[in-house]
Amino acid sequence: MTTYTARPIAPDVLEELRVTDDAGRPCAAYTAEEGGEPLRCCLRPARPGERVALVSYAPLRRWAAATGAAPGAYDEQGPVFIHAGAGECAGPQAGAEGYPFARPGALRTVRRYDAAGRIVGGRLLEIPQAAGEGFDRAFAEAFADPEVALVHVRAVEYGCFHFEVRRP
Repeated sequence: MTTYTARPIAPDVLEELRVTDDAGRPCAAYTAEEGGEPLRCCLRPARPGERVALVSYAPLRRWAAATGAAPGAYDEQGPVFIHAGAGECAGPQAGAEGYPFARPGALRTVRRYDAAGRIVGGRLLEIPQAAGEGFDRAFAEAFADPEVALVHVRAVEYGCFHFEVRRP
């Protein structure tokens, strides 16, 4: 059981990314041979044989457009894996427990943003054996600051966006 909700990329955004990504490039689908790609549409690893795409995604830019925030230089985009077709993804699995991509020992940044879309802090998290508890502590620490509106979790190794958590 988790305290906070990991948010996948929204279905309407996925529709756009499946045509043109946030860097203006057309979507290039391929078949996952071995699987394991961390899919941000359904928050699980790809299975062998699934059609996926690696696209550029700007989560803060999209959040800012919906809220009127102006992140300025903090607006960044980066690579994420998604299912290549809408019919190939049912979204996050109902009843799935734990946070996605929470491999103990992996390093994540837990980056905090205020309502204007500016970074107001962050921390490095080495995912502990009790991954859910580790993430819950990091999110509770982040949201203890009343300025924090949302948090992005990113991989340290590649800088990839993994998921977003909003203030409860």
